[in-house]
Amino acid sequence: MTLRVLLVDDQMLIRQGIKSLLQLSGQVEVVAEAADGSVVLELVQVHQPDVILLDLSMPKVDGIATLELLKQQQLKTPVLILTTFEEHDLVLKSIQLGAKGYLLKDVSLDSLVSAIQTLHQGGTCFQSTITERLLSGLGPVSNFPRPAAIEELSEKELQILQLMASGYANKEIASALYKSEGTIKNQISSILAKLGVRDRTRAVLLALELGLIH
Repeated sequence: MTLRVLLVDDQMLIRQGIKSLLQLSGQVEVVAEAADGSVVLELVQVHQPDVILLDLSMPKVDGIATLELLKQQQLKTPVLILTTFEEHDLVLKSIQLGAKGYLLKDVSLDSLVSAIQTLHQGGTCFQSTITERLLSGLGPVSNFPRPAAIEELSEKELQILQLMASGYANKEIASALYKSEGTIKNQISSILAKLGVRDRTRAVLLALELGLIH
């Protein structure tokens, strides 16, 4: 099965190069292109891509603004960020706005195709060097989570982790799950303890790294 991709990047030569390489793979077809996010909603509706490949640095409507538009419209097409930027804030903001993958443009063709397939199947793909650098940049993890502790995470705790990754505050999580804010705070404390981390950011990054959430 050939997967259909919408490619969004402001540099024409980059778009042409990515498009040619993906076509050579025989597994992915670029069905539409855009130089920024201003027409992404329309292109998604017209072409129904399986995955959106999105750069972050673009004129007019950049990648972050495009993710915000997609989230506002509640479009479910998975987004794979393909960029040269690996700043902490951009990665975390992309995750919070719903990006399901984040790769740098020095990635191999095989890795890019594999990531597109993973997102289409409902998974996530974050380049390991990015998550490792983010975690190390945030300081040491106090206690690397024991396999037994990870297995002890309840379905509700995994649901809370997923909402945390989507940028929900405690109050919003409480409202979504029909719980008190105090109960949510206690459950988040339990999650942090089980993962061996001391804050929400580390918890989300580690959960993504371990494949606990998507």
